[in-house]
Amino acid sequence: MIGGGPAGLMAAEVLARAGIAVTVYDAMPSVGRKFLLAGRGGLNLTHSEPLDRFLTRYGAIDPLLKAAIEHFPPAALRAWAEGLGQEIFTGSSGRVFPRAMKASPLLRGWLRRLGDLGVRVALRHRWRGWSEDGRLRFDHGGREVTATAGVTVLALGGASWPRLGSDAAWTEELAARGVAIAPLAPSNCGFTAAWSEAMRRVEGAPLKRIALRFGDHGVRGEAVVTRGGLEGGAVYALSPHLREAVARGGAATLHVDLRPDMTEAALTERVAAPRGKQSLSNSLRKALKLPPVAAALLHEATTAKGRPLASLPAGEVAALVKAVPVQLTGVQPIANAISTAGGIRFDAVDAHFMLKAVPGVFAAGEMLDWEAPTGGYLLQACFATGVAAAEGALRWLKTG
Repeated sequence: MIGGGPAGLMAAEVLARAGIAVTVYDAMPSVGRKFLLAGRGGLNLTHSEPLDRFLTRYGAIDPLLKAAIEHFPPAALRAWAEGLGQEIFTGSSGRVFPRAMKASPLLRGWLRRLGDLGVRVALRHRWRGWSEDGRLRFDHGGREVTATAGVTVLALGGASWPRLGSDAAWTEELAARGVAIAPLAPSNCGFTAAWSEAMRRVEGAPLKRIALRFGDHGVRGEAVVTRGGLEGGAVYALSPHLREAVARGGAATLHVDLRPDMTEAALTERVAAPRGKQSLSNSLRKALKLPPVAAALLHEATTAKGRPLASLPAGEVAALVKAVPVQLTGVQPIANAISTAGGIRFDAVDAHFMLKAVPGVFAAGEMLDWEAPTGGYLLQACFATGVAAAEGALRWLKTG
């Protein structure tokens, strides 16, 4: 087992339960580092929505990934976590969390279980491929060590947060062996925008209860203005479409509905009401309950066109509130993304997650070519593919 994240540790557990001697090799000084990072926000394990709707969150989901999640669905993940002594609850949004709202208690219990099953963990072992005689090669403390394995499961992650271990160094080794790999790209990521100095002054301010639209795709949620652009849950949900548009044309125009629960007509009526000596910004803040960051976004859009916000008639202001254009000029670096798209293509693995070009070697987790939004879908797919790859490895050991 190479890689000590959720997919790798889950594969290790499945194999160990079947009586297989397992060693987990990881390049870092401890396992589960990105898993612990995910837990800082509450450790959103999975989602409670019906499975048929759950599966749509993976876009044009590959049948192999679909089958893995159906085999180890959200209910199974919940039961597994509860088996580690973690009380699980469902939030108002349908997201599923441990009651502890962090990853460390679950990870500690999991590592104890793995230890009881005889799983050995070899830390600071950076995988370097295979030797000429087929042994696994590792860089350990500046020297090369090798190991023989009857079967290998790779769970080395994508390319986001490389300081936690997922640096995608594996792509070169596997590509050299004929494994088809889709280019890695940032997913659940922020985007850059050429903000004015006025917008930079509201850096860090949240845009709450908004709706975003890009083409035919829309989502409600929240976003955050950064010094260099825009990020946040609603932006992440649209990141696949925005990323592709930026790649095609160098920019993408996102529209922000600052008051999605009000009609344009109702907004026009409020904007048109006499405001006395109040500035338009103050009037909008009171009449429409728009925070300063929203007003700044409106000013940014109108100033760019040479038409100050105060000069617009009420109907145009209302229309703008419902669809503020924000030109996104680029994608934030993959190292800063929550997850990655791309990876080992599903047509490069067989029905049991074994690499067709490297028999006896299986792949799981973010190494595979899939992406999903935040909300529990990322971890669910990592756990499910970990189970599937391990079961494929067990089958290989039995049948060869």
